[in-house]
Amino acid sequence: NIPANATWTQNGVTVAGGNGEGDATNQLNRPFGLFADDDQTVVIADHRNQRIIQWKNGDTTNGQVVAGGKGEGNGLHQLNYPTDVLIDKETDSLIICEGIRVVRWSRRSGTTQDEILIDNIDLRRYQLGEKNGTLVAGGNGRGDGLNQLNSPRYLFVNRQQNVYVSDRNNNRVVKWVEGAIEGIVITGGEGRGNALTQLHSPQGLFVDTLDRLYVADCYNHRVMRWTQGAKQGTVIVGGKGSGAGANQFAVPIGLSVDRHGNLYVADCDNHRVQRFSIE
Repeated sequence: NIPANATWTQNGVTVAGGNGEGDATNQLNRPFGLFADDDQTVVIADHRNQRIIQWKNGDTTNGQVVAGGKGEGNGLHQLNYPTDVLIDKETDSLIICEGIRVVRWSRRSGTTQDEILIDNIDLRRYQLGEKNGTLVAGGNGRGDGLNQLNSPRYLFVNRQQNVYVSDRNNNRVVKWVEGAIEGIVITGGEGRGNALTQLHSPQGLFVDTLDRLYVADCYNHRVMRWTQGAKQGTVIVGGKGSGAGANQFAVPIGLSVDRHGNLYVADCDNHRVQRFSIE
């Protein structure tokens, strides 16, 4: 629920990592997806450390490993290059996308292994316990047609069950209405570039209640907002070139927002997570 005229501070605050590449509890190694809880606790898919690490609000010194961290592998106690994570409050567990499967990991203390929810994943919708799923986007081979995707990365589903997909190699975000056989290009699709009409390898995304799209524009090192029907987007943070400054990113990937409207960005090559407060 982000106000129509919202802006964010241009200098981010490091809330996780920022101590170089590594596997200590105060470090990250190429963070990908992340999820900000209502209490501003952040859980992060610490991609190359094969773990999910949790950082609590106010404690920027060290994180806590809450899943994986036992080396790369397919064992139930391991993760395999996790790319995204969210908190399922109903079951008090983490839902993790890693390798070619989706797993559930209880947040209760003492948990040492996960439960496989989906194996050999594709871009499908699954009911819990369902094995085959329903195709909801793509499935027509690699390409740039409206019924195709090319290296889809992240997705967001709104309350109407519209599916928004960051179609990375097509440099666009595509919306698929439930039951549709073709997608609608919402942003990008104008070739790779840094104009306000373009994206360069879009990654994490979400849509607010006013149907405005927010996307991590990875190799333009910025986060963009696109209003429905607009011809071009707006840079809301970043866009100052690749770098480690408080107003810069080096390959932003994950994107999340808390209930206050603060933005969280997984700044992958800086091995940190930045928070940008809503003004």
